[in-house]
Amino acid sequence: MEIGKLFLKSNSTGIITFSELDWITTHQSNFTRLEESIAIKLGRMLDAGSINIGCRLKS
Repeated sequence: MEIGKLFLKSNSTGIITFSELDWITTHQSNFTRLEESIAIKLGRMLDAGSINIGCRLKS
């Protein structure tokens, strides 16, 4: 998984899953500065209510 793709998917669907949040926290020590800024942006979007924690249904 890449944080850039995760950001785009979360931004377009408005949902981030618990497993994706777990992946972020597990790999954050290996992030570059750019990846860190994306993770911070995702956190701010969660705080603002732009994205929610939930699940995506497969179509």
